[in-house]
Amino acid sequence: MRSNRVRTTVLATGALLAALSLTACGSDAGSGNDSAKAGAAAPAAHSTAEPSTPPAAAPEKDATGTDTDGTTTGSAPKRITPPAETEAKKSAVSTPRKPSAPDRTPVTCTGGNTKTVVSKASRPINHLLLTVTNTGDRPCYAYYAPKLRFDDAQAVFPILESSRPQAVVTLDPGRSAYAAIGLTGEPGTGPAPRRAAHLQVNFSGRNAAGSTGAPTELTLPARTYWDDNGYVTYWQTEMADALTF
Repeated sequence: MRSNRVRTTVLATGALLAALSLTACGSDAGSGNDSAKAGAAAPAAHSTAEPSTPPAAAPEKDATGTDTDGTTTGSAPKRITPPAETEAKKSAVSTPRKPSAPDRTPVTCTGGNTKTVVSKASRPINHLLLTVTNTGDRPCYAYYAPKLRFDDAQAVFPILESSRPQAVVTLDPGRSAYAAIGLTGEPGTGPAPRRAAHLQVNFSGRNAAGSTGAPTELTLPARTYWDDNGYVTYWQTEMADALTF
């Protein structure tokens, strides 16, 4: 009886050892798989591959379309005209220029910028009246007295010095001056009067000697007679002043 129990105990112990041996083998196999799995995963954990580079940020641009790094991309934006410049251009276009003021510097009265008319005066007798009118666009000075020649006379007709005005006569455009012509002197004091049909009027310059500009040629009233004792007055601003001599 005792030998049976011992035998049974020995058999049970052997079975237990066998079971433990199988369990140990299974554990080793599992450990090997886990180790393989761990070995396969290990390189990924210790990989030295470089991380992916994030996309580069778009470069900033200034107001002219140029990148802040100095490069230009695309077309430059249109220039915006400042309001002040726009208004200046509009003003230049819409505002017409004022015409320049005419030159008002006086010139000398001549046959080229005046019109001269001769007429017979009713009083005093044996007198003619010269009327000169400024036809130019600038004032003119009627210096001294007109210098007259009847027909083909060689000498200039005498000038009456007592008729000299206090100042040079100035004619604005359209204005007139006057000079009286005494045709003859006292009867019997000189050569007989001569009949004339033509009168040449010359204008004095600032210098009393000589004449200036083109002369004016006039046809005298019918039955005009003159002699060497006659005279012509200085230019006067009023007709009445001229005819007092």
